[in-house]
Amino acid sequence: MAQIIVALITGGLSLLGVIITNYRAAKSTEAKIETGLAVTDCKLDELTREVREHNNFAKRMPVVEEQIKVINHRIYDLEKKVE
Repeated sequence: MAQIIVALITGGLSLLGVIITNYRAAKSTEAKIETGLAVTDCKLDELTREVREHNNFAKRMPVVEEQIKVINHRIYDLEKKVE
């Protein structure tokens, strides 16, 4: 009878050890995942900001090109007047 009680106590303590170990490992893994997600979110926000900045630049370029055309025509007209 004593052997059964010792076996049950040993088994129970072993089970408790496994449960505690698994709980701590799960917490550690969860913390690493949360940190990774935070870094990914930060990088995604930065990339989104850069894309928006690029899109604004792409929208302004045709305006700048048109202004350059006008400036070139004015320079050409002024050069003709000087000649």
